[in-house]
Amino acid sequence: MVEIDKSISFDGRDIRLKIGLLAPQAGGAVLIQSGDTAVLVTATRSQGREGIDFLPLLVDYEERLYAGGKIPGGFLRREGRPPEKVTLTGRLIDRPLRPLFPSWLRDDIQVVATTVSMDEQVPPDVLAVTGASVAILLAKMPFYGPMAAVRVGLVGDDFIINPTYSEIKEGELDLVVAGSPDGVIMVEASANQLPEQDIIEAIDFGYEAACDLIQAQREIMAELGIDLVVEERPSPDMALENFIRDRAQEPIRIILSRFEKDKTVRNAALDEVKANEVEAAIAELAEDDPIKVAAGANSKTIGNVFKDVTKKMMRKQIIEDGVRVDGRKLDEVRSVSCRVGVLPSRVHGCALFNRGLTQVLSTATLGTPGDAQDLGDDLHPQQDKRYLHHYNFPPFSVGETKPMRSPGRREIGHGALAERALVPVLPSKEDFPYVIRVVSEILSSDGSTSMGSVCGSTLALMDAGVPLSQPVSGAAMGLIKEGDEVRILTDIQAIEDFLGDMDFKVAGTDTGITALQMDMKIKGLPLDVIATAIRQAKPARLHILERMLATIDAPRKEMSPFAPRLLTLKIDPEFIGLVIGPGGKTIKAITEETGVKIDIEDDGTVTIAGNDSEKAQRAYNIVQGMTRKLNAGDVYVGRVTRIIPIGAFVEILPGKEGMIHISQLADYRVGKVEDELAVNDEVIVKVREIDNKGRINLTRLNIHPDEAAAAREALNK
Repeated sequence: MVEIDKSISFDGRDIRLKIGLLAPQAGGAVLIQSGDTAVLVTATRSQGREGIDFLPLLVDYEERLYAGGKIPGGFLRREGRPPEKVTLTGRLIDRPLRPLFPSWLRDDIQVVATTVSMDEQVPPDVLAVTGASVAILLAKMPFYGPMAAVRVGLVGDDFIINPTYSEIKEGELDLVVAGSPDGVIMVEASANQLPEQDIIEAIDFGYEAACDLIQAQREIMAELGIDLVVEERPSPDMALENFIRDRAQEPIRIILSRFEKDKTVRNAALDEVKANEVEAAIAELAEDDPIKVAAGANSKTIGNVFKDVTKKMMRKQIIEDGVRVDGRKLDEVRSVSCRVGVLPSRVHGCALFNRGLTQVLSTATLGTPGDAQDLGDDLHPQQDKRYLHHYNFPPFSVGETKPMRSPGRREIGHGALAERALVPVLPSKEDFPYVIRVVSEILSSDGSTSMGSVCGSTLALMDAGVPLSQPVSGAAMGLIKEGDEVRILTDIQAIEDFLGDMDFKVAGTDTGITALQMDMKIKGLPLDVIATAIRQAKPARLHILERMLATIDAPRKEMSPFAPRLLTLKIDPEFIGLVIGPGGKTIKAITEETGVKIDIEDDGTVTIAGNDSEKAQRAYNIVQGMTRKLNAGDVYVGRVTRIIPIGAFVEILPGKEGMIHISQLADYRVGKVEDELAVNDEVIVKVREIDNKGRINLTRLNIHPDEAAAAREALNK
């Protein structure tokens, strides 16, 4: 292939596409680069496997630590289990690609994006998304593209395309927009309570930039003489499909028009139709043409046709009658109920959130700074996390049985979305030094469990006493599009997600939006439809928020008695070694004496955690005393700790001792130290000097009565 090197500029920031240089045996390959961040993206297609009735698209994202000039840790010294960020980036690439493949395609397709170079300025994720589109076009696959993605940041009052890591951190918005020639196809965002109109303008701004990348891809394909591939759909046996369709259509319509609110009842009725009516029809047809039936009327064919009929009937009811399968209006939210404190107080905070048949149990756990998640071997600037949100989706939540495994892409993605929604309202580390972990257990699922997690977790955090700046709620919006007819659905349930065209999750406070995630099953949407969905979500969010605040309207003033109590102080970093001691001896002695946990950060922040407030205060005083800078002339009330022939040692501050030489005990000659002092005696002393080895020399001489009184007053505070 001819080598091509094309550059596109956004406000002085270039994106370069290099084709024909790497991976010559892949179906298509491109090196996409911005700054020193470069991602190699390949796309390969293999012949479909027999019996597959879905698109077997596999998207892998890989990060190599050599890209950042790092050698992996651990015994093996090579990359191991992918970190969460890698999994989320894989999802980010997959989500806008999947709707752009023809629904009938059954070939194995694999997209692999590998970050091979990375600076600390340019995130690789949106580059990988655009690179995937280029690689697929080069591989000449059936694809309704091109597709491209950009990131939009908001710094001050200005939107910027593909901001750096520092601009993302300092800004009010981190928005990823993916677009196709037909419109916006994917949105993902975290925002600091931005108004709906700002979000809409940001999506529009991002889509315009994505269109420039789409045009650049068209120009590259024209230069290479590659046309967009549109393959003919294989002709199915329509006679058999129509026969099944005719028998199933009316029974399905009747079931959907009952407006059954319980999906288990509705699904059972649909299954009965499928088992009785359709299979009876197949048996009837088999009498006339047994060979055709044996070849085509397998369970997958029946299931696919049945799904298509159900989809058509549901959508027709919404488009023509404006009524949903559970009888709700298009903008109506299901019934909402909330509870807090449903578990014993060993759990620091908990809440049970119900919306329709969706039920989420969220728990909040408070930990010490040492519990922060170390992100370990990673190419990205963030090294640890103090807020963790985990999402679990057990099979019983949908009435199924299957093996329980470690979290998959879906669980990680939903947890990350809920995390983004809540981060903007969490207290600062300085105001609330706890590490916080929230776990959302999906106990029953009927659509929008991620937004249920946001709502339940807000309640759990308030139940735990976390001082949120504002409560957050969320709702999932859906879409039915038939030709030019468009209907937007509020608070979608499972069947509307499964058979609909959009899943648009919107979370925020009554002030503004904190998180978005939009996925499509069609080839794109114009901005005006997206804007309507965002605006329609607001009254739904506020309605749910009202129900939440009726349960608990503010964070609790008191935390669980089993939550750790934290005290923090700032010491000079030069004293960190003193507090730790040789081999950790000093800090270990403090923790053994007081039963607390002590965490020390590089900037000198010391956090003391303990369930006994008196013992925690004792440890606080010890560390404070050890690290307090003393000056000659300071007067203290101390306690004699031990006596030696030439003087006495006095603890003047917790953990800090000085010595009174026998000559400084009195203004007359002292024969024996024991004649003046005994162990545990209280004594008023003045710092005479601190020698070049840091030793503190004390005296009892020349102390004015006012100085002594001030020292006693300070002791009693």
